Amino acid sequence: MSVGGAVGGERLFVSHAGADRAWAEWVAWQLQDAGYEVELDVWHWGAGENFVLRMNQALEQGRMVALFSEAYFDTARFTTEEWTAVLAAREKWVPVRIEAVSVPPIVKPLLAPELFGLEEEQARGVLLRAVQGPPGAPHSPPGFPGNGGVGRLRQVGGTGPRLPGSLPRVWNLPSRNAGFTGRDELLVEVRTRLADTRQVAVLALNGWGGVGKTQLAIEYAYRFSGEYELAWWVRAEDTALIPEQLAALAVATGCARPDTPQAEAVAALGVELRTRARWLLIFDNAEDPAALAGYLPAASGHVLITSRNPRWHRVAAPVDVAVLARAESVALLQDRTRSLSEGDADRLAAALDDLPLALVQAAETLTAFTPDQYLALLERNASEATEDGTPPDYPHSLAAQVRVNMQRLAGQDPYAADLLRACALLAPEPFPLHACTPAGAAGVDGANSSSMAGMLSDTRAVRRVLTVVDRFGLARVVGGTFQLHRLTQAILRDQLTPAQHARAAGDASLLLAAAYPGDASDPATWPRWLDVLPHLLAIAPSELINSQARYAASLACWHLMERGNARTVLPRVEDLHRTWTSRLGPDHHDSMVAAVILSRALGSTQNHSRARALDEDILARKRRVLGDDHPDTLNSASNLASCLADLGLTEQARALAEDTLARQQRVLGDDHPHTLNTASHLASCLAEMGLTEQARTVAEDTLARQQRVLGDDHPHTLITASHLASCLADLGLTEQARALAEDTLARQQRVLGDDHPHTLNTVSHLANRLAEMGQTEEARAAGEEILARMRRVLGDDHPDTLNTASNLAIRLAEMGQTDEARALGEEILARMRRVLGDDHPHTLNTAGHLSNRLVDLGQTDEARALREEILARMRRVLGDDHPDTLRTADTLRDVRQPRTAN
Repeated sequence: MSVGGAVGGERLFVSHAGADRAWAEWVAWQLQDAGYEVELDVWHWGAGENFVLRMNQALEQGRMVALFSEAYFDTARFTTEEWTAVLAAREKWVPVRIEAVSVPPIVKPLLAPELFGLEEEQARGVLLRAVQGPPGAPHSPPGFPGNGGVGRLRQVGGTGPRLPGSLPRVWNLPSRNAGFTGRDELLVEVRTRLADTRQVAVLALNGWGGVGKTQLAIEYAYRFSGEYELAWWVRAEDTALIPEQLAALAVATGCARPDTPQAEAVAALGVELRTRARWLLIFDNAEDPAALAGYLPAASGHVLITSRNPRWHRVAAPVDVAVLARAESVALLQDRTRSLSEGDADRLAAALDDLPLALVQAAETLTAFTPDQYLALLERNASEATEDGTPPDYPHSLAAQVRVNMQRLAGQDPYAADLLRACALLAPEPFPLHACTPAGAAGVDGANSSSMAGMLSDTRAVRRVLTVVDRFGLARVVGGTFQLHRLTQAILRDQLTPAQHARAAGDASLLLAAAYPGDASDPATWPRWLDVLPHLLAIAPSELINSQARYAASLACWHLMERGNARTVLPRVEDLHRTWTSRLGPDHHDSMVAAVILSRALGSTQNHSRARALDEDILARKRRVLGDDHPDTLNSASNLASCLADLGLTEQARALAEDTLARQQRVLGDDHPHTLNTASHLASCLAEMGLTEQARTVAEDTLARQQRVLGDDHPHTLITASHLASCLADLGLTEQARALAEDTLARQQRVLGDDHPHTLNTVSHLANRLAEMGQTEEARAAGEEILARMRRVLGDDHPDTLNTASNLAIRLAEMGQTDEARALGEEILARMRRVLGDDHPHTLNTAGHLSNRLVDLGQTDEARALREEILARMRRVLGDDHPDTLRTADTLRDVRQPRTAN
């Protein structure tokens, strides 16, 4: 390692405590860069080697650089043997301080300059001067000064660790816990397991709730911050929210712009991380290994996962986070309660099972209770918590402590207690209190009599409440958001009396209504949905007390469907509809809103028959309750028309859509979004019926209006644009169709993402345009790619997946792969008959394509029989004059054999 020079190739051994590994690596790198030959245990000693022997060898070959810290002088550590051995041999050593520490009397006479609290270059200078000693005559020839003073490793592009404690530029971690105690061995284990691999290292910190997994991950990131160029925190409990957070990291690293589509930004981040090696991602509160696996980067970096779920073996190397060691528990309690004796701390730690959260809460309570009083209270309340139904995996002592702290909080600030009780009914994620505007709170049912509304209308009261909550340690307050610890939240929820529960439900409903982000279909509101969405999805439907909160919860489901997550949200919508119908009655406005959203979720998950029945019931109720021309009634009629079209009942869909459109134009006006939505549905119906010119006229007019009213990038505008592109293609205007489809696709990818169902459908249409332009090979390749994506995102039996597969079969036939085309066509036809029914237009079209394959293979009898069946169904379903019916009749004549007389 030595390059000679002023240091003469001297060998140095870096002695450090395991907890100070970050400092040790920084010091070793700086010394090596300066030309010294360095030995560091974590770099050069392998697993299973004799520690004492290697240490003695190192001390015999050179001086020792000792990193003084509290941990270094712990008598239980090997560092004690190292520094005492040096003193015994009267060898020279170089002590430096890396934190404020009281050293043993025997080494107090030694000068130990401080490295902490300095800028990095200053600290490097102090370290090198300490190692070099006072200036004097050199013992070897001076080194060549031609490198301009640049260190040896840096001359060849080396980038060593930054000064420990300095934070990377790209960093979004929560604040560090100033009271973090112990865990040194576990931190060393985490660092060792992450650092001792050249591949991406993924560790899952798992253990009991409240055991300190999150705090351990945060402490690791801060303690080893100098080892990373970037570190990013991802809230991972809801995997649907992960991509937006990774996209934010892509923006922070500069590999994506703020307006880059989410999926594109995440993909760019993957490429960026492959060019880096010193990065750390922390996925906090992840619960589903399979769901998280797709978001783990395939690059050389470090990943930490915190989870209550221990089953991470296929995704990550598990690290068990157990309770604190007794000595650490005692130290934690005494550090936070200075007058507490070691004996009392030991008794408290034993009663609290050494659980970190319980210990912290106990320390807070001890400001008002003696240890004996607290232990007696803990004993009484533990059985009460069990009787109240506290989950069995939560320590009783923790539940009791939550009750004690809530009693104190309510006595000091009732508003703060109300806020925490309300949030006990919400998700265990930060609640965006900053999004609850006074105007939004004032418009909520019952707000005039709500103390919560009064608090939200007074910014000083909000600040006061958050200050009190933060001080009690029951919730974390950051940037206008507050978050209950998940264990605290669950126990607090179980401890609510019936009266408190009712009040909390009213307050939680007011908070959710006041934080409503706006139109769920408008992409401009989507960033505001991120923080409030988990709470709208988590609260029990029965706890949504006012109509505004129920509407917000319903629209949260609509928002997720707009983002292509219908399958995920369906159980939640069913729960909302079932609960409100039972409690409020089926004719209540909120019940019918939930019914409308449930119908859409059913349709989006291919349960069209159930969706139709629900739509028909909704329409009948609204006509009876509101009248035929009420805007809500007309909106439901439009929804039913769309459902009928999905079922292949195109003529009925057209008739209802035309009637509804005429009424909406009269009642709402030509440019109302609901009117335009119905017009878009009508254009689609007309195209399905073969009335392509009419469909084009309606689609062009609707698109122009939507672009003016909603904007070019609104999802509803883009749906109409995609319909129009298909109409243009059916009319033979292939170039115009392709240009419009490409523009629509680019906008959908930016607004909705690559895997949104609407985006995938447009890509499928573009593949057809390539085929129409004679680019068959390109069309086939595109078809295969989009089919694979649709199967992954939508499922094998989704109508869009089946249509894309049917088109791919046509491409295969055009390339002469007739057998493969027939096999795929038969599979798709069987699926369509099962999913859509024998008479659905898409089923009949696919059957027609399959009959063509039979003709290609010379199986004319089978082809003729199939076409006769298709023609009979088309005449009944589509009518004699539908273009598909006429086309099928022509092809049937082509395969009929002339009859002969018997």
